Amino acid sequence: MSSVAPVVSSVSGQRVLDLAAELIAIDTRNPPGDTRALADRVEGFFSELGVQTERVATDPAKPNVLATLPGETDRTLLYNGHLDTVPFDADEWRRDPLGERDGDRLYGRGATDMKGPLAAMLHAAETFVERDVTPPVSLAFAFVSDEETGGSAGVSALEERGVLDDLDADACVIGETTCAGGRHSVTVADRGSIWLTLRATGTAAHGSRPMLGDNAIDRLWEAVGTVRRRLSRRRLSLDPEIERIVEESVEYYEPTMGAAAARELFEQPSVNLGTFEGGEAINTVPSDATARLDVRLTAGVDTSDVLADVRDCLDEHDGVSIAEVSWSVGTYEPVDEPIVEAVAATASEAIGDRIYRRSATGGGDAKTFRNAGVPTVEFAFGTDTVHAVDEYTTLEALTRNAELYARLPAVWLAERSRHEADGS
Repeated sequence: MSSVAPVVSSVSGQRVLDLAAELIAIDTRNPPGDTRALADRVEGFFSELGVQTERVATDPAKPNVLATLPGETDRTLLYNGHLDTVPFDADEWRRDPLGERDGDRLYGRGATDMKGPLAAMLHAAETFVERDVTPPVSLAFAFVSDEETGGSAGVSALEERGVLDDLDADACVIGETTCAGGRHSVTVADRGSIWLTLRATGTAAHGSRPMLGDNAIDRLWEAVGTVRRRLSRRRLSLDPEIERIVEESVEYYEPTMGAAAARELFEQPSVNLGTFEGGEAINTVPSDATARLDVRLTAGVDTSDVLADVRDCLDEHDGVSIAEVSWSVGTYEPVDEPIVEAVAATASEAIGDRIYRRSATGGGDAKTFRNAGVPTVEFAFGTDTVHAVDEYTTLEALTRNAELYARLPAVWLAERSRHEADGS
């Protein structure tokens, strides 16, 4: 049997709600990020379906669970999600952070980011098996740890061990919630970053005689101001394909930050002063100071050009230099990539509304998959409570996610076939 229709029609909202509640009840706050109990449950779930799993871990407390459901063709669609959650302070919650139901709402840390979507992915696999339907493509599942802290035990570990090559996925959907404020989107791009630690040196002196010293804090403050002013006036050179994504991104973010601010966010570098430290006492002229800057760049922008601008700025300020620097280049999928069109079409059909194809404002695991050559998007229905106190999801969102993840393999395969026939 190959028809996906029986699978979609057999998706159970109550079942996915129960699964989500079960996942939420397992505490996987990161830090510390111990996800072993949840990994055990996921492995047990697949085992009950007769699906073999593999556990890959560089940190035994933060395992990654892999599983594959064979399909009718040699194409592979990868479902990815993370097992860990951000921390919570139970005293601040009115609801139980490890799960509480109230009508059609399910409260708990990870309800919408992203144990709810994980439950929907599991239920999609379950419905294929229980209905004895072979999916049109192989369905691979990679449930990882350490995502919320950007740690090295998750997707990065899979990449370093060659697991991503072994999976040989032709596309990937990550179950991050991408809908907010009544607007729905599929995330097709992320931004690059330059993380800088700037250091200023000066000459110490007594605070009563500041003219006898050189204040490192003053030097650094002026240098940071120059960097921020210079970069804020720098218009980024964007590929036409990126410009299409930027336009939809501006429309998506306009209600929350205004059109002008949204456009600046993608057409110019953004600069955030994250930390500023220096000095030992109020009555001394500081001889040393450090600042950490977070510079973000739209996908495809040449990071080295912007970093060169920063160095030019610092050349104008004596005693200020770059002590540490790390960077990444933003990635994107063309808006007509089959996985983009398949997710957008399936989601739009589900809600009868527009699905924006937009860039994330930051970056995540999608960047690693794209850099490994796997076309990747992020998508899940959810609520506006990601990382918030009393985070929750809804029965409607959970059911829609399960239906979309079950329907997606057939729609994606059709889109791939159409693109191949068109020669695109």
